[in-house]
Amino acid sequence: MIDDYRSLAVFVAIADTGSLSAAGRRLKLSTSVISHHLSRLEERQGVTLFFRSTRSMSLTPEGQIALDPARRMVTAGEEALDAINAGNDEPVGSLRVAMPAFGEQGRLHAALWEFARLYPMVAISLHCSDTPADLVKGGFDLAVRLGTLRSSSLKSRRIADFKRWLVASPDYLAARTPIRSPDDLAKQDFISVTQIPSVITLEQGGGAIQFEPSNVRIEVTTVTSAKAAVLAGLGIWHLPLGEIEHDLAQGRLVRVLPDWSLPDLGIYAVWPDIGPQKALTRRLIDHFVSQKSDLML
Repeated sequence: MIDDYRSLAVFVAIADTGSLSAAGRRLKLSTSVISHHLSRLEERQGVTLFFRSTRSMSLTPEGQIALDPARRMVTAGEEALDAINAGNDEPVGSLRVAMPAFGEQGRLHAALWEFARLYPMVAISLHCSDTPADLVKGGFDLAVRLGTLRSSSLKSRRIADFKRWLVASPDYLAARTPIRSPDDLAKQDFISVTQIPSVITLEQGGGAIQFEPSNVRIEVTTVTSAKAAVLAGLGIWHLPLGEIEHDLAQGRLVRVLPDWSLPDLGIYAVWPDIGPQKALTRRLIDHFVSQKSDLML
């Protein structure tokens, strides 16, 4: 009976993530163990639960019938464990978290490490990337994302805000004509980050204009690389204020068009909508919210 329950939990993880390997990452089991549990479940029940191909797995009619009851079983087990730990001053468990790769020495990561210090019985697996991770397939409990959220099946909570400044290096600005108005930006070189929209909104006195750079000299895939390119004098870009405070103070970067501002953006905690939220996930979100003033970038 216990083996059946375990195999059903594996079955749900495969259905949610779409592959054996992704289910293994979620459950912290090897792909071979995941495959073994699925094969044993299908053998014992005398059915095939998934259509298999080299690229994907999809539910058979029998799998579709079994999924909702199996998911309710897994959900009930998670709720029971949450109830057991709800009153504990010392939470126990594990969290798989995704965060931006940039700012690894910054405030967001510091808040996560403070949570780990406060709760030594909680194991944390952190995935860092500036490209948004697939939370379901990756088996993540929570992700922290910056900017404007696109509509999706994820649930979210805004935990803080961050400011951005348009900046360049002194060497770059010294070699160019002065930038006195947004119109002067048309002649400038810009850095771009692949997954961030290229349109820049500038605000002043209640009004706003939008500008899309035409001279993108350097395109990169991470914010860290974009900052390095700006520091190297290769162009202009907007960076989170929390990332550049020291560079501004030491004169390595200069604010461009200081009389104009960029809209504040949000810092969001997001999590998959595939069942009740884990108590540990809620606790981590509450921790981030309690640190809101320190998280402001």
